[in-house]
Amino acid sequence: MLKLNNINFAYEPKKDHNNLILKDFNLDIIEGELLSLVGPSGCGKTTLVNIIAGYLKPISGDISVDGKIVEFPGKDRIVINQEDDLFAWMTVMDNMKIISKNDLLIKKYLDLTNLFDYANYYPGQLSGGMKKRLSLARALLADAKFIIMDEPFASLDHKTRDKLQEEVLKIIKESGKTVLLVTHNVDEAIFMSDRVLFISSKPINVVREFQIPISYPRDIDVKESKEFNVLKHDLKNIIKNT
Repeated sequence: MLKLNNINFAYEPKKDHNNLILKDFNLDIIEGELLSLVGPSGCGKTTLVNIIAGYLKPISGDISVDGKIVEFPGKDRIVINQEDDLFAWMTVMDNMKIISKNDLLIKKYLDLTNLFDYANYYPGQLSGGMKKRLSLARALLADAKFIIMDEPFASLDHKTRDKLQEEVLKIIKESGKTVLLVTHNVDEAIFMSDRVLFISSKPINVVREFQIPISYPRDIDVKESKEFNVLKHDLKNIIKNT
């Protein structure tokens, strides 16, 4: 389990703590789940990601993985964000070999992400969706305990985003990894998640938790179901009234 315990954070701390982005914030991420955090743009979601990843240090509170306090970035937590994090001058295979030289594991994860046939391609020769799958393949190859995805599909067009959500969800569930998805897209959160938390603006606070009762595997057609749209309606009403 990854646990955030009473986290307080501000970029310019003041004694009155009126400018806190996180105030006494608590979060548990259960092993094997896909948890989504949904919140409005600018509420501090990326700040929260950077604290979990170890790139930012809280004023107070602590982060633990399986009961062990963590204070720095580590191989147990890896971030996939909306920006392209690939090395453009390296082939798909070379991008993977930065993480591990194990050819069998590289083949395993390139096969899982349907990229093995593109091993000698450069990132500039790949589509946006293929680049995201390659970022995911590298995260899986690194064998991180927790994968943190910060708006990973935000830069993609609607059709590509829907297709990639389905593909990535399948890959994640097959891998058994624990994933935190940070997004402002309600459809995306419901479709991909076991559990969705809606968070408010600064200081960040959990307003409502939704367990997603839709069984796996899920395909994109589930977005047309009554069950999906009831959840979507409820979550959007919370966002509207917060």
